[in-house]
Amino acid sequence: MVEDALKLRTELPRPDVTAEEARALLSDHYGLSGTIMELGSQQDRNYRLDTGDGRYVLKICRAEYEPLELEAQNAALLHLGERMPRARVAEVVPSLKGEAIESVTVRGADYRIRLLTYLDGEPLTRRKHLSRETVAALGGLAGMLAAALQDFEHPGLERELQWDLRRAGPVVLHLLADMPDQQRRKRIAEIMVGAMRRLQPLTADLRTQAIHHDVTDDNVVSQPDASGRPIPDGVIDFGDILNGWLVAELAVTCASLLHHADGDPWFILPAVKAFHAECPLTETELKALWPLIVARAAVLVASSEHQLSREPDNAYVEGNAAHEREIFEVASSVPTALMEHAILAAAGLAPVSAPVGGDSLIQGLGPTDVRQIDLSIMSPLLPEERWQHQGLPISLLQHAAHAIGVATTRYGEYRMTETQLRSPKPDATLALHVDICLAAGREITAPFSARVVRQDGLLVLEGAEASLFLEGVEAHAELSETVVTGAALGIVSGEQQSYGLIRVQLCREHGLVPPLFAMPHQAEAWKHLCPSPAGVLGFECDGPEPHSETLLARRQQHFARPQKNYYLKPPQIERGWKDHLFDIEGRSYLDMVNNVTILGHGHPRLAAAVGRQWSLLNTNSRFHYASVAEFSTRLAALAPDGLDTVFLVNSGSEANDLALRLAWAYSGARNVVSLLEAYHGWTVASDAVSTSIADNPQALDTRPAWVHAVTAPNTYRGEFRGADTTDSYVRSVVKKLTELDAADEKLAGFICEPVYGNAGGIPLPKGYLDAVYAMVRARGGVCIADEVQVGYGRLGDYFWGFEEQGVVPDIITVAKGMGNGHPLGAVITRREIADALEKEGYFFSSSGGSPVSSVVGQVVLDILTEERLPENARVVGSYLKARLEALGQRFPLIGAVHGMGLYLGVEFVRDRETLSPATEETAAICDRLLDLGVIMQPTGDHLNVLKIKPPLCLSRESADFFADMLGRVLEEGW
Repeated sequence: MVEDALKLRTELPRPDVTAEEARALLSDHYGLSGTIMELGSQQDRNYRLDTGDGRYVLKICRAEYEPLELEAQNAALLHLGERMPRARVAEVVPSLKGEAIESVTVRGADYRIRLLTYLDGEPLTRRKHLSRETVAALGGLAGMLAAALQDFEHPGLERELQWDLRRAGPVVLHLLADMPDQQRRKRIAEIMVGAMRRLQPLTADLRTQAIHHDVTDDNVVSQPDASGRPIPDGVIDFGDILNGWLVAELAVTCASLLHHADGDPWFILPAVKAFHAECPLTETELKALWPLIVARAAVLVASSEHQLSREPDNAYVEGNAAHEREIFEVASSVPTALMEHAILAAAGLAPVSAPVGGDSLIQGLGPTDVRQIDLSIMSPLLPEERWQHQGLPISLLQHAAHAIGVATTRYGEYRMTETQLRSPKPDATLALHVDICLAAGREITAPFSARVVRQDGLLVLEGAEASLFLEGVEAHAELSETVVTGAALGIVSGEQQSYGLIRVQLCREHGLVPPLFAMPHQAEAWKHLCPSPAGVLGFECDGPEPHSETLLARRQQHFARPQKNYYLKPPQIERGWKDHLFDIEGRSYLDMVNNVTILGHGHPRLAAAVGRQWSLLNTNSRFHYASVAEFSTRLAALAPDGLDTVFLVNSGSEANDLALRLAWAYSGARNVVSLLEAYHGWTVASDAVSTSIADNPQALDTRPAWVHAVTAPNTYRGEFRGADTTDSYVRSVVKKLTELDAADEKLAGFICEPVYGNAGGIPLPKGYLDAVYAMVRARGGVCIADEVQVGYGRLGDYFWGFEEQGVVPDIITVAKGMGNGHPLGAVITRREIADALEKEGYFFSSSGGSPVSSVVGQVVLDILTEERLPENARVVGSYLKARLEALGQRFPLIGAVHGMGLYLGVEFVRDRETLSPATEETAAICDRLLDLGVIMQPTGDHLNVLKIKPPLCLSRESADFFADMLGRVLEEGW
């Protein structure tokens, strides 16, 4: 039974003290006045006072609470204030009489009051999403507090409290006694009993000390880090402090995190790791952690139901009730044994998983008699989108079995056949079982001694080490309830002379029916619980394990450091299809950044054409072959009249470098005018005209003397803002050209993107290029349009970016999308400009314009036309832009949505007036989008713009998914 005093406390209503009465108490006992506001509480009554000079919390509790308990809270605050320099706690404010605690009477009821300083900061409870950094910081704060309280002692800590997890069992049973929903009451009780059974053998070895016992998302305050993520650094509400189990401190913290977990219990692990780093726990304590979390969840949900039955108007309890129900559902959603392994692993104490062995389940079957089928991301059996076909694994098994006799899937394999597109959560792709296709009627024998259980069509053998689950086995009629090793169990189901299918799975936890698949981040714990059945099959059935971290380390060791990779912890991307990418664990990502693959990934027609041409010929362009002539002709036909001569190279950098050489050769001059904030490539010449400090922080200080950068015509955040800024930006070019004229310097040319791609697709002010081109040509220079990023149909309404400005350049450079990932670039110009290069000798690129490259270029153009991808860019791009603009109406962080077609930019600012760039927030948003299944990266000089440039096959469904996920991030946080 619950002790009488404890039972009494669970029945106590909150103090009945109004705001006006609280105001009088503050004036009479503390001489303070100001603005007063009630704060939430379950059993106390709290008011915040703002005097203008300071902020305070008046805490009111019932007189049934002993003064000794309140004195313990005050003493703990003083103790921690001296021991925790990295964290904040409140200070006790004495009354006018110098007392830390005052006894008062309000309308005949006796109460005790205290005044504390108020800790400014944001609580975490109302944030739906908490980042890993926030979760770890909360766990670290709880660990820091626990470590600081290890030597704190006070007689007021020996108290009876319903939240004490040492009493959780009887407390829950008492609170459930009058719950009207019988089914719900039974479920909570059963789960609580299961947790207590798991906990009971461990309790003797659990350490006790002073613990806060309520370091939750609601009882900490946080400050934003540079990216805007809340980092908890202050602890409030010491009302539950007592002598209790040390590990209970962490259990309470972790339980509070579960309503932020989006259903995933693994969400707590950064907090476990951080707590353990600050306050190391024993292995026994770590094993007790998950049962205590379940117990805390049961106490919370039972207590809120109980309190609401007595105080239905308690808004604080009602507001938390939904969170507490969610906490309970997540806590009860997974086996304790699974979370025990995950928690131990997070603390660096994961047990070694021993294999489960036995005799062969299928007698007479050797390793060479079985064919494994590959269902992984890399499988040659899953071309194009075949992996999405229902029933494919079974049909592949049957086909393989007909060829060799026995075929099996692989255990521990991340299967692409389980991957779903446009999913905000990772799919359960890791196979915890194997399917075996073999002759029907074949004998199946027990690999170990076991108790036999028939369960929902399964034959389950409960052995000493593990349970063996068998499906597709027709059990013998005389099969007994216990079997010994080698005993006949039954035969493979199916008609004679046909093939049957059996499913085999092991599980170390008796009574648990495990899932067939696990999510990748839960894989290690599930593989421990459900080990490979190879030891009972007599042949190898395990799939290869990915080694992404090892590969990344090798990349960083041997791949030159300036060649960066996306993300701090990048997924290992090994496959693509249309507008989707797939990592080695079967996670799908919507690709919103890949302007290189303009058609989309894995286009079968392009792959077939490349393969065929490779099988015929690939050499350099000095040989005479059809494809280079045909491709050059088609490129020239895409350009305006007069631009009829083509150079073929391998990249945009080479194309821009060659364009600059052509300008020098044709004009006889060296000086080139370029724009600030621009990027044109990595070669010596193309890098020289690149002034983006995001790509090169020293760009503005290291340009050679022949480069003359002018103000970027950024109509959103540039020196002049708005649509009517053409004249102002043109004047900056006039000024630079006048300086060159005065120095008697000749001009070779002018280079810029006709749509400001590096800033997120901002159109240049109307008429800008017309005016600038005229001035450049008047001085003998040539005009270069860098279409590498923005051209080739991406803008939707325009095939070339310069068409939007109504001008014709002298030289067009293009690359990236024209090869759909194959290294291919081009320079298109007039014959006389091209011929000028012969003064310096001939031009040659070994693989530029090779047979394979020329075929690639032609097939890309064919597909662009036949699949109407520029039109798709226009339609889907306009739809997506409208959705993003709608988000801008809801979220002030979005300063503007730039661009057109499928070259868009979302610019994040901290203030729409000052346009202060939200650089750190943008990086964090990209990381959060990755978690939700979207590949996105920042751009711009301030790296505060989402550069949206997906494959042109982007579907409306994918556009919706991206907009939905971005909206979710902005709504929930990052």
